[in-house]
Amino acid sequence: MRILGSLALVCAAVTTMVGCNTIAPIHDVGNTTVVSPAGKPLSSDQVRSAIVRAGAGLGWIVTDARPGVLNGKLLLRTHVAEVEIPYSATAYSITYKSSENLGESGGKIHRNYYGWIQNLNRGINAQLAAS
Repeated sequence: MRILGSLALVCAAVTTMVGCNTIAPIHDVGNTTVVSPAGKPLSSDQVRSAIVRAGAGLGWIVTDARPGVLNGKLLLRTHVAEVEIPYSATAYSITYKSSENLGESGGKIHRNYYGWIQNLNRGINAQLAAS
């Protein structure tokens, strides 16, 4: 009986530690093909506008870094995530640039970062489809 109690305690501790793990690998979106309605080609300016609209709709501050590259910054409470978004008429990427209060270390970051990037990617695709 004592062994079962100890085993249950160990299982509960392991479950708690796994559930509290807030660190995950940094996820970048690489070289995503631009898809437009009916296969109509888009200009790089249209792709840029779609990225800016998607970011703004999700709370990202999107600014021009240089031709063909945007910077995105998300501020949530005390957390800051910054990404670089290179784009062209045919593709775009979202790559990690820096962060604050997200525990980034050794290629890992707070697990919420993954969701923020996925939401941004989905938003960009939705804006491109509406172009």
